[in-house]
Amino acid sequence: MSAIADDERTYDVVIVGAGFAGGILAKELVSAGHSVLILEAGEDHGKTWETYRSYLDQYYLSLAKTPNSPYPNLPTLPSPSVLDITAVRGTEPDTNGYFVQRGPLPFGSNYLMAFGGTSLHWLGTSLRMMPADFEMQSRFGKGVDWPFGYQDLRADYERAEWEIGVSADADEQTPKALGIRTSGRHDNVGYFDKEYDYPMHSIPSSYVDGFFAKADGMPIEIGEDATSTVHLKVSRTPQGRNSTPRTPKTAKGIQVGEKRRQQFRPRGATGPFAYMGQRCEGNSSCIPICPIQAKYNAMKTLEDAKHKAKHQMETITQAIASKVELTESGRVSGIVYKKYPFPGVPQHELRRARGKQYVLAGGAVENVTLALASGICTSSDELGRNLMDHPYMMTWGAAPEPVGPFRGPGSTSSYANFRDGNFRNKNAAFRLEIGNWGWNFAAGSPNSDVARLVEQDNLYGTALRDKLYHDVQRQVRIGTMVEQLPRATNRVTIDPAYRTPMGEYRPVISYDLDDYSRAGLAAANDTCAQIFQRLGIKNHTSYSPSDAGYLTYDGKGYTFFGAGHLVGTHRIGTDRHNSVTNDEMRAWDHDNLWLVGAGSMPTIATSNPTLTMSAMAFRAARAIQKAVRKGGAK
Repeated sequence: MSAIADDERTYDVVIVGAGFAGGILAKELVSAGHSVLILEAGEDHGKTWETYRSYLDQYYLSLAKTPNSPYPNLPTLPSPSVLDITAVRGTEPDTNGYFVQRGPLPFGSNYLMAFGGTSLHWLGTSLRMMPADFEMQSRFGKGVDWPFGYQDLRADYERAEWEIGVSADADEQTPKALGIRTSGRHDNVGYFDKEYDYPMHSIPSSYVDGFFAKADGMPIEIGEDATSTVHLKVSRTPQGRNSTPRTPKTAKGIQVGEKRRQQFRPRGATGPFAYMGQRCEGNSSCIPICPIQAKYNAMKTLEDAKHKAKHQMETITQAIASKVELTESGRVSGIVYKKYPFPGVPQHELRRARGKQYVLAGGAVENVTLALASGICTSSDELGRNLMDHPYMMTWGAAPEPVGPFRGPGSTSSYANFRDGNFRNKNAAFRLEIGNWGWNFAAGSPNSDVARLVEQDNLYGTALRDKLYHDVQRQVRIGTMVEQLPRATNRVTIDPAYRTPMGEYRPVISYDLDDYSRAGLAAANDTCAQIFQRLGIKNHTSYSPSDAGYLTYDGKGYTFFGAGHLVGTHRIGTDRHNSVTNDEMRAWDHDNLWLVGAGSMPTIATSNPTLTMSAMAFRAARAIQKAVRKGGAK
């Protein structure tokens, strides 16, 4: 190995990863007067408005509009791509993409290694978990309980919602308002502080939402024994994008800086052109990129941190964390990283970053890959295990009337009724996301419609335009996101046989869905069929055994995809035997190491994990500050 050059400065905290968790931690720590170093493996082309434009240009020129298409994909620093997902056949692993897939089912989610991380291409959905989600074992005999409950995280949910700038109305988001029948407890009580509301009003509902709301009140029986009846209700979804801010009179009870009840100013774009990104304009490209940065991304929090830092924060991009070094006593003594000057070229310099406290905030897969490569966090054998995602299934059809698709964010509302209920002791809960973008993901529309009408129906001119309008304007889609239980066999490992051109380990993934999740997919599919029948929608859904994510349950076939919600792998717990970290995300085995992010979550439930992960980052930040002040002793 080449000689390792030590960085000149020792920081209070060294953070690996400049995404959601890394940004919040950095801002909290520098605001408290601590020095912070952020190591980011990817590039920083999006840091200013001018360079953000380069992402847009790349997106416009990309033939495949995938989540990662606007962003650099370096051969020396590959990010997993949805285009690389293929079925795992036979006993040999699939090495087609960055992931080494051992199956039996493909893990279909991806993420982005760049400054800002996957916040650059998330949809913006900002849901809290349900209180029952923290008590799956106690209430339903499934999965595990969290070491703390919903009420312990409620204040941090508030802070996360105001940091991201979430648009929603609290009176619409309680379990009762969502139409959720809870599992025998009064979960509606105390879901929000009585003086609390979100910083901005809800994003307006789409015309598609209104069409699906015509089925409101329809009873749906869930579960094998039909013991749970759910009455449909379309509910608006909290969004991490700018809408209309509440005035000081109606903005309730959240601590923002040093003032309470102050008006929230919508998040602008990064860099000097902060007037950009003031309101959502309805651009239908939220995944993968908002042209005006109306949608939140972590660069905005990192920009805030930089302004608060007063020379207390440094960010080094193009710096791949390669090894966590330990002293003989088991404390972290440094992080070795590879600093590469030229993107896409394996040439690099080995350097060592030093701090008093160290945080891995690089995501559920990358945190574990680095930890496994470093031989740390070994006492519980839980490191890398319990990988979860939301199996994502689509149902699509043609409405009897035009519904105005391909406008606005990807989804503005959902049927949230199925997120909790007594049926969870039999099959997984799920959320039905109402899509605003027609059959784009499901069938490649509208491009595929043009090809079909021209090549198969031989249409052109006015006839082509009229038929295209008729077909596309009626396209509707429901996306199903099903909860998955933690399983020890769903895991991330490493193998010396699989490395990147920079010599780093590639993640080796073993993944499958148990009958609990498969039963949830089946129940959701049946529910969507009933909704379509009620609304007169002609069902065009088809699942093929040749699909990468094809599976069967109870004699029927379904196709699922990854939702991009990577959860588990270094979960929190009550002791060193059942978890990797304590409930503050401090590693049991190394008292100055913290693993923060969605990998810390013991269960995934039905909410997109971003808001919960962000709330947990605030929780970890308080503990890290305390550790820095005490000099790192437990």
